[in-house]
Amino acid sequence: MTNTNPIIEIKNLKKSYGSNCVLNDFNMILNEGENLVIMGKSGSGKSVMIKCLIGLEEADSGTITIMGQEISKLTQEKLDELRTEVGFLFQGSALYDSMTVRENLEFPLRRHTKKFGYIKNTSPLVMEALNNVGLGHTIDLMPEELSGGMKRRVALARTLILQPKIILYDEPTTGLDPITAKEILLLMKSIQEKYNTSAIIITHDVDCARVISNRMILLVDGINYAEGTFEELSESSDTKIQAFFK
Repeated sequence: MTNTNPIIEIKNLKKSYGSNCVLNDFNMILNEGENLVIMGKSGSGKSVMIKCLIGLEEADSGTITIMGQEISKLTQEKLDELRTEVGFLFQGSALYDSMTVRENLEFPLRRHTKKFGYIKNTSPLVMEALNNVGLGHTIDLMPEELSGGMKRRVALARTLILQPKIILYDEPTTGLDPITAKEILLLMKSIQEKYNTSAIIITHDVDCARVISNRMILLVDGINYAEGTFEELSESSDTKIQAFFK
């Protein structure tokens, strides 16, 4: 259920590399329970914005506030704590090849003991996360034994195991066949409905945006050039906006 309580707020974000201005006064609000799609051409600053958001890159100016906390003012310890509330689904799934599915899901639980304490028996949490993505039967398999779509779902289960309030999806349907892509999108919607997560979805996929978004931002020349629902933007007569939907 989307409401108008901002869970992430970005104001006047600027980031340049030498003379190349990637983000130029970028503004964004993500509300609680909302799926916000961000579309932009390659090099438009989508990935840089995400890196600034999770503190991997430092912005030149502007502010980023997550769950009421301005990240530039946080100590490293407090930033790490906040990151446990932000799940990230990498484009390539980023599973550890040398670990079983079980061990991949146990890893964040072992790493972030401050959030849950030391858990002696992780099996119930691991099974719950895998069952949420329909893959309980894969618990003892290796990543190499999984299809591309299954890897994406296991990676999503690993993200969910920390029970984040916010999920960042980086091109969630890229490289998947249409049927598997649709399954992933339905899974993302069910997670939003079940856990009331807020999500930022970076995508080039117009079908993905249509199915998953409550609201969209089109990133052009480092700014949020246009903002609205899929229907509002897809019906625009602006040629720069039309280019996204062709």
